[in-house]
Amino acid sequence: MTTATARRSDRRISPVFVGILAVTAVTGWATWTGFAERPGVAVFLFVTAAWIVSLCLHEYAHARTALHGGDITVGAKGYLTLNPLKYTHALLSIVLPVIFVIMGGFGLPGGAVFIERGRIPGRWRHSLVSAAGPLTNVLFAVVCTAPFWLHALDGVPADFRYALAFLALLQVTAAILNFLPVPGLDGYGVIEPWLSYGVKRQVEPFAPFGLLFVFVLLWVPAVNGAFFDVIHAVMRHLGVGDLEQYCGQALYRFWEGPSDFCSAGG
Repeated sequence: MTTATARRSDRRISPVFVGILAVTAVTGWATWTGFAERPGVAVFLFVTAAWIVSLCLHEYAHARTALHGGDITVGAKGYLTLNPLKYTHALLSIVLPVIFVIMGGFGLPGGAVFIERGRIPGRWRHSLVSAAGPLTNVLFAVVCTAPFWLHALDGVPADFRYALAFLALLQVTAAILNFLPVPGLDGYGVIEPWLSYGVKRQVEPFAPFGLLFVFVLLWVPAVNGAFFDVIHAVMRHLGVGDLEQYCGQALYRFWEGPSDFCSAGG
């Protein structure tokens, strides 16, 4: 009985996550209705809260897939509660991704839950555990862009449309960055089970620096430009135009002042 109760509590949604969902809902309503005196503030809070929700779901997907793959320890670690405070590296999982959204406008993948890989048999299961996180970002992007590719934007306020566009852009960047086959990122985790032991031993020392390497590359203007060309192309295929993407980021960075261009475009 005690064991069953403990297992239920291991999977009970955390009040912290419920609170983040509440902030997302309230600020989303404020963005939709224009309730806030400064719409940029509402967009900032809405997108940031929704981004944190997506980070929680990203890590939950890793943990849940690992649970079904054989790692029964993820429940006791609190990973199934969607509580961001339970992550192994809260700084990498939540704080840094939010800071980089604010600074650079792209979704930086975080590092995350500790999976006991030795409990999971089979290479396909290991690959699926790694792929589950970024696939959650892909799903989030599809949901955010649904009004665009379904041509269901009638009646959707411009500010809310711009906020959805920017939130979708963050999800697309996070998914693409995470799927890069770079040590330390989920993309490498997908292919790692299929590599030879010798290759894995050679790559292992570089794993802690993989994310830093990607970050440094993104500050190179040519690489940054090429990367965002791909991102914007994907967004256009999802029905989101350049105007919505630009105005979403402009509204989010409200401290830089209003954009007359976006006001005219809305």
